[in-house]
Amino acid sequence: MTAVALLQLLVHYGLHLAAPLGIARWFYPERWKRVYLILLGTMLVDLDHLLADPVFDPGRCSIGFHPLHSHEAIAVYCVLLLFRRTRVVAIGLVFHMLTDFQDCFWP
Repeated sequence: MTAVALLQLLVHYGLHLAAPLGIARWFYPERWKRVYLILLGTMLVDLDHLLADPVFDPGRCSIGFHPLHSHEAIAVYCVLLLFRRTRVVAIGLVFHMLTDFQDCFWP
C-alpha cells in the first residue's frame, strides 16, 4: 500500500468514526452517546456497495456510483435535515456523503 493510499484510508475512516463523535459531543452533549450510535448506524448506507462489482475499488468515487450515494438520494438526505424527527439521521447521512465525496479527489 502506498503512502497516499494509507493516508486516504486514515482520513476516510477517521472522518467516519471520529468526526461523528465530535458532532455528537458538541451538538448533543446531553445525549451524545445515543446520537453517536445513530450517526455510526448511518454507515449502513454503505450496504449499497455490495451491489457493485468489485465490491471495493479504492479508486472509485462512491458519489453518483452507488444507489444510496446518488445525487437524488443525497437530495433526500438534505430534505430530511429540515425535520426535527429525522435530523440526527440526516446529519449522519449527509456527513457520510461528504466524507465519501472527499475520496473523489485523491489520486
